[in-house]
Amino acid sequence: MTSTNLPSHARVVIIGGGVIGTSVAYHLAKLGITDVVLLEQGQLSSGTTWHAAGLVGQLRSHSVMTSLIQYSTKLYAELSAETGLETGWKQCGSLSVARTKERMIQLKRTVASARSQGVEVELLTAEEAGSMWPPMATDDLEGGIWLPGDGKANPTDLTQSLAKGARMGGAQVFEGIRVTGITTEKGRVIGVETEQGAITAEIVVNCAGQWARKIGLMCGVSVPMHSAEHMYIVTGKVDGVHPDLPVMRDPDGFIYFKEEVGGLAMGGFEPSAKPWGMDGIPDDFAFQLLEDDWDQFEILMENALVRVPALDRAEVKKFYNGPESFTPDNNFLLGEAPELKNFYVGAGFNSMGIASAGGAGKALAEWIANGAPTMDLWPVDIRRFAGFNNNPTFLHDRVKETLGLHYAMPWPNLELESARPFRRSPLYSIFAAKGAVWGSKMGWERVNYFAPEGEVARIDYSFGRQNWHEAVATEHHAVRNNVAMFDLSSFSKLMVEGRDALAVLNRICAADLDRPIGSSVYTGLLNPRGGYESDLTVFRLAEQKFMVVTGSAQTVHDADWIRKNTPDDADVWISDVTNAWSVLAVMGPKSRELLQKLSSADLSEDTFAFATVREIDLGYATVLANRMSYVGELGWELFVPVEFTVGVYEALHSTDMGLIDVGYYALEGLRIEKGYRAWGRELTPDITPLEAGLGFAVDYDKPDGFIGREALVAARAAGGLHQKIVQVSLDDPAPQLWGGELLLRNGEPVGKVMSAAHGHTLDRPVALCRIEEPDQPIDRAYLTEGSYAIDLAGDVFAARLHLKPAV
Repeated sequence: MTSTNLPSHARVVIIGGGVIGTSVAYHLAKLGITDVVLLEQGQLSSGTTWHAAGLVGQLRSHSVMTSLIQYSTKLYAELSAETGLETGWKQCGSLSVARTKERMIQLKRTVASARSQGVEVELLTAEEAGSMWPPMATDDLEGGIWLPGDGKANPTDLTQSLAKGARMGGAQVFEGIRVTGITTEKGRVIGVETEQGAITAEIVVNCAGQWARKIGLMCGVSVPMHSAEHMYIVTGKVDGVHPDLPVMRDPDGFIYFKEEVGGLAMGGFEPSAKPWGMDGIPDDFAFQLLEDDWDQFEILMENALVRVPALDRAEVKKFYNGPESFTPDNNFLLGEAPELKNFYVGAGFNSMGIASAGGAGKALAEWIANGAPTMDLWPVDIRRFAGFNNNPTFLHDRVKETLGLHYAMPWPNLELESARPFRRSPLYSIFAAKGAVWGSKMGWERVNYFAPEGEVARIDYSFGRQNWHEAVATEHHAVRNNVAMFDLSSFSKLMVEGRDALAVLNRICAADLDRPIGSSVYTGLLNPRGGYESDLTVFRLAEQKFMVVTGSAQTVHDADWIRKNTPDDADVWISDVTNAWSVLAVMGPKSRELLQKLSSADLSEDTFAFATVREIDLGYATVLANRMSYVGELGWELFVPVEFTVGVYEALHSTDMGLIDVGYYALEGLRIEKGYRAWGRELTPDITPLEAGLGFAVDYDKPDGFIGREALVAARAAGGLHQKIVQVSLDDPAPQLWGGELLLRNGEPVGKVMSAAHGHTLDRPVALCRIEEPDQPIDRAYLTEGSYAIDLAGDVFAARLHLKPAV
């Protein structure tokens, strides 16, 4: 459509005519939102979509992400019948092969994950894999897996078919229209500016591909992504290649193959990528490629020759070097930007745009139509990042690593190494000198464990017990039997104040916050479906002053949730005070005795009860002490003004109580033994307090109710849960569970492990699992009459289910 037809207003303006933008337009039209204008600065698919390899692999580590791609495959198979334009979809299936025993273990774990998610999968020997993929050498392989539902699509044809479907639904699609500005008013978007004039809009959707970060900067929205070069070649005819040849992935060689007109398209994701576009991406970079870089491609080519020896005789017809955008964690960005109301983002697809486009477009369209996600989209929610993640130097250094994550070994507890250290607590240098082995969460450097004296401070990754097992056992027992200290400074801390603070927060939180000043209240933030948006603690510090303490990764998300659910006329203000307070958690049966040595405050049970928070003196400092525990032992979380952190730490260690410092690996095992749920693991937007076993933290009778109450009341009235979080432990002490394993009941898959650790108090593995039974209620009889087991990479271990916490 030409620019002369450009309207002056639309309900929704979509920026970007690649496969994502056209998918959002198509799905909005399907939802009845037809007043949609899509603006593409060049031609449809001319940015990064056109040179994508077009691979569609269904299975992802998160079940909702898998379901989105499963939807994509169904849509791509059916779309041509609706629009008359082919998508190039071919369900040819895919193979993944293993060169090492470790990779084979990972593939066996993938089989269990696929079974738990309802994805058809088959384990293969090396010989079976070779018979399915004749050009492949198999003498160095351990085996493989076969996913018959996978396939491939033609990116340009798919985009055109989606665009036609959107037009058929009433959307307007314009090419050659470049957006030059975003118009805002009072914290919300009200339109876009183009070289051909302005368009007012109620909603703007940024699907601008590589330019999405630039578009975000026009209106103060962080879209943390950076381009990197992605390369593949297309060969002439190769013996053994036929039109129905499956896609083949050899992750140990960092490479993939697909059939292409009798030859092969071969590319990959090298461990150290090559960032691009540091000085900005030209607006007119359309249907263009970068220069061939055989030096960068060498590691992929060498591995390809090992896997397909016939390539040494094949003609290289074309070298594709097309930049694509990558995010700091290799997951795409979706949702309403927290900085600007009604401004949505769908970008940063990390070379997974074709596979994800159908489902992601549908999910984002539903988010726009409903004003909130309709499913658990946390892995891709744009609110998992903060403004500091948009730093260009950080992004440049991080994408060198994230591109390679596609085929890097997905070790349990894998920590990214690039662009670190990023955020540090005041105790960072002290802990480093003590042998701290670091993890990272929301950019914070956090201690995973302390390496014993004489040992190298590093994680030796494996799927079995890792090198830190005994060190963490020591830390674990110190908490259970004596006293230990965690640095929990990465906790997010939001101050909520104002004349209406209590009324607003009490409507947002499921528990009743109208308790005496000095109360510490454990509660959930629920969505209208009754699912968890967050899981947190609220301190009542004054009549209308509250501190909300939530997870490290949830700062932006939770602040945004509170703001969005605060009436415009309410007298409430929210401030992020995370960086003003350190948190030192002193935990263990001797914690009271230790703290009493340093404080004149009365810490006795009668005076300082559980779920109490108050100001106390501690050494030279004045701190907020919260009587709360995530490890199931007596303890206090000390909220310390940052400038006093080192002094308080030194004071704590000046006692003769045998205090030791401990890390997050111990914390995880301690909380799982106690059956304590964690948001993002057991607690998600699709799990309610009833299903999580946390009904005690819900007050149905408080005045004015709470968000999600109606859904919970209806669920209680209906009777019978179809999802349930349960705790299990293995009888065999040797296996190492990590999460993601398949849970069996009477030999049949019923769910999966959400969190797991070795329970050192129990001296056996312990896990929190999610059972899903759509066809029958999960009641006490169901739980007690079943026989349970865990499928660990194909090996089945008997498990016992605990109706009460194992510890």
